[in-house]
Amino acid sequence: MAKQKNFYQAVEEICARDNRYKPDAYEFIIQALHFTQAKLKKQGHVTGRELLEGIREFVIEQYGPMAKTVLAHWGIIKTQDFGNLVFNLIDKKMLSKTDTDSIDDFRDIYDFEVVFGNVLKDSVIEGME
Repeated sequence: MAKQKNFYQAVEEICARDNRYKPDAYEFIIQALHFTQAKLKKQGHVTGRELLEGIREFVIEQYGPMAKTVLAHWGIIKTQDFGNLVFNLIDKKMLSKTDTDSIDDFRDIYDFEVVFGNVLKDSVIEGME
């Protein structure tokens, strides 16, 4: 319970100095990290690219055709935003990184319109087959 309180306290502190993202975005990042680790069967570190792929799958699984809208509501409109969230959590010691991890690992990895823009259309087409 203390660890959870520390997380929310850290998020409050982050949001006080960097208000680009809503607190829910930080909770989502942690959930997406756990989803990615489970999918990859890893308990520790995942790379930025691995996390972004996990995020892509997780947000579609959680929010379906609303994925892009939910992310935008939280202030997330490009993959770099995920990196900013992760590195804000690293700065607060809520996540860790290796010497080779960089914010650039999250820069322009996929286009939100391409990845999240047609979720409904794709699911409808798949359902018709």
